[in-house]
Amino acid sequence: MTGKTSGWSRDEMAQRAALDIPDGAYVNLGIGIPEQVAKFVPADREVIYHSENGLLGMGPAPAAGHEDPDLINAGKKQVTAIPGAAFFHHADSFVMIRGHHIDICVLGTMQVAENGDLANWSTGAPDAIPAVGGAMDLVAGVETIYVITQHCTRTGEPKLVDACSYPLTGQGVVNRIYTDLAVIDVTAEGFEVVELAPGISFDYVQEHTGARLIRCN
Repeated sequence: MTGKTSGWSRDEMAQRAALDIPDGAYVNLGIGIPEQVAKFVPADREVIYHSENGLLGMGPAPAAGHEDPDLINAGKKQVTAIPGAAFFHHADSFVMIRGHHIDICVLGTMQVAENGDLANWSTGAPDAIPAVGGAMDLVAGVETIYVITQHCTRTGEPKLVDACSYPLTGQGVVNRIYTDLAVIDVTAEGFEVVELAPGISFDYVQEHTGARLIRCN
């Protein structure tokens, strides 16, 4: 197995995902790397970011010295609000989600299966901390689901697998995956590699994936 020579950083993964978000989209960002997507709205687009704790019009993290402790996202990270932003009860926020008013959701994950099953809230271990949050509502109420994740765990286990071994967040819900190695679509035939990160070969990605990959034509 060859060693990794390059690939995308966490910020570069978030920036790559931001490029696929269309102008005028309403987007929910999950905790972790997905939060970074808010920093990378292309200059020619308007994207309205939603946080399930009750903010529509979320901006990036504040500059040093301009933090507002009352202005946070669902991950309790301090954020900013763009002009025209709205604040509301979190129950109203979930009405937006369940009513299919959010166009795209960007989530982190523990596992994604080749059929689009998502497992991102628990390992199922007896001592695991229940942390489903709004994820099950999001994957049920949002039409397009993007996932940003490191391609493998810290111990080298693949996160992209033929079938999830962890409890599912949703069945067949993931559309596209952004990892440090590649951009991968979930298709009826399985994982299709759309783009390789700099310095990364298709064979290297396949070696680090727990399911068969398809080359994009």
